[in-house]
Amino acid sequence: MNKSAMEETATTDATPSKEGDAAGILARNLAQMMVDQAASPWATLVAHIKLALLQGAARLPGLTQKRREKLKRQIAKRDPARFLSVAMHADRQAGASGVAVQMPTAQPLAAPDFKPYDPALPDPSPDVRAIAFYLPQFHPFPENDAWWGKGFTEWTNVGKARPLFPGHYQPHCPIHLGYYDLRLPEVMVEQARIARQYAISGFAYHFYWFAGKTLMEHPLRTMLGNPAVDMPFFLSWANENWTRRWDGRDEAVLIKQNYSPDDTRAMMRHISEYMRDPRYIRVNGRAVFSVYRPRQIPDLAATVDIWRDEARRQGVGELYLIGIQRSLAEDHRQDGFDANLEFTPHGIEVTELSALLPLDHSVFRGKVHDYDASVAVALAQEDAGLARHRCAMLGWDNTARSPDRATIHLDFKIKTYQDWVTELCRRARSDAWRSPDERLVFINAWNEWAEGTHLEPDQRYGFAYLDATRQAVLGP
Repeated sequence: MNKSAMEETATTDATPSKEGDAAGILARNLAQMMVDQAASPWATLVAHIKLALLQGAARLPGLTQKRREKLKRQIAKRDPARFLSVAMHADRQAGASGVAVQMPTAQPLAAPDFKPYDPALPDPSPDVRAIAFYLPQFHPFPENDAWWGKGFTEWTNVGKARPLFPGHYQPHCPIHLGYYDLRLPEVMVEQARIARQYAISGFAYHFYWFAGKTLMEHPLRTMLGNPAVDMPFFLSWANENWTRRWDGRDEAVLIKQNYSPDDTRAMMRHISEYMRDPRYIRVNGRAVFSVYRPRQIPDLAATVDIWRDEARRQGVGELYLIGIQRSLAEDHRQDGFDANLEFTPHGIEVTELSALLPLDHSVFRGKVHDYDASVAVALAQEDAGLARHRCAMLGWDNTARSPDRATIHLDFKIKTYQDWVTELCRRARSDAWRSPDERLVFINAWNEWAEGTHLEPDQRYGFAYLDATRQAVLGP
């Protein structure tokens, strides 16, 4: 989640070169762009031009110290050397052994199981509702401009990602809608159309509320006013502080949560407009609302009571509250919620493998896990007595945000993912605690491009993510 979501964005570890003037820097960056061009030509060109201009501006005389430090932060965020400092370690080792040195490269653009779009697919009629988490971040907005630089979006990080070791799949480059801008209403219309065609029954939009202030709400307001976005939805409150680490910790807080009874009621009044929309997802007639970190809320039981009371006052009716789990030890029904929700990769503990890879461990402080092992551990977890909705993920990998502290689930396979979703759907049909309307399966995510987990098609797998999901949901 860009939400303060899982890991830090790249902001401070690189430093700009002190050699050469702006023209020389531009020439070097354009040469690097030519090497990178196959992955994402326009995004890479723009990124390198911006970097060169920023590096030149930082050398101008007369700058205040505050302005110079801000430029340095913007340069560090964009500098490709941040990625290459980790990735080149394998090449230095190879060179020391007398082996010809080559930069690690992305895997071939199209994998053997790449699937093109199939416009002839019949409309599905699933008996399990597959709901994909959706990040409404891919558009510029003032706070991101102030915190990360003018025009920053998630595409800024996605476009400059590089593989950290041979065989590492980076960058993830979108096809079909390309590097879209959610300010364009036709983008969300098309996303909804292809999602429905591939048996996705709803989006769980990440919602950002900070004591009366919302962030990244423009796409949601546009969707709300546009019935052509033909996709059921509900809101999932990402109730963490936003920090420069993007993992909800308290270092360098950009905007923080401030909980109070008045604010609790104000938020429910605000989101009741969404809940009254006919597309809003309900379970047994009750409007669904999920919370990312329930136990960060002081006096949670009273908060839940206020939500339920205000929803009735606003004509929404009853709520179906879902608490997202950090581990199996959490049961949010004890806090007044109606059900729990697994949110992978949280709660998956598997062997860490980075020591086996040719990484520079003086720089790399991340974690590498095997995707197959992660899936096996997730499926081995028992839900007895938890009233727990299950969640699958694609190949989670947030290298784009934090190359030196990335968490990577390595060796993603379409078939493993499909088998995972197939089993979750089987359980959703058979779990004794569920009513037919509670047959929900969640997928992380529709468009978490900087976390490497997205159903939207990319150059490597095309529509294979969506095709596998459709086959899993609809069954044999």
